[in-house]
Amino acid sequence: MTKADLIAVIEKQANLPHHQAEKIVNICFDSMIQALYDDERIEIRGFGSFANRNYKAYEGRNPKTGKVVKVSPKKVPFFKVGKELKEMVDEGKDKYVIREA
Repeated sequence: MTKADLIAVIEKQANLPHHQAEKIVNICFDSMIQALYDDERIEIRGFGSFANRNYKAYEGRNPKTGKVVKVSPKKVPFFKVGKELKEMVDEGKDKYVIREA
């Protein structure tokens, strides 16, 4: 599913004009990005959580040349799937019912 697909689903299920559905999706994503940028954790019960993982600086190697390369410390967003979502996916798609608005 792409962002455009998500907008189309919201548009159809909530009976909204395209620009309003797009604005809703953009607000949600922008809010999540800002929270991660601020090093906050995002938890969506039944779905999962997003948090930053911090990695220290280290020395790596360029696989092509074998030369030692210094890798800077970094933060990487990480998603951990929630128990309910994991169980739904494992049981199969046909058992999930989309909630009507």
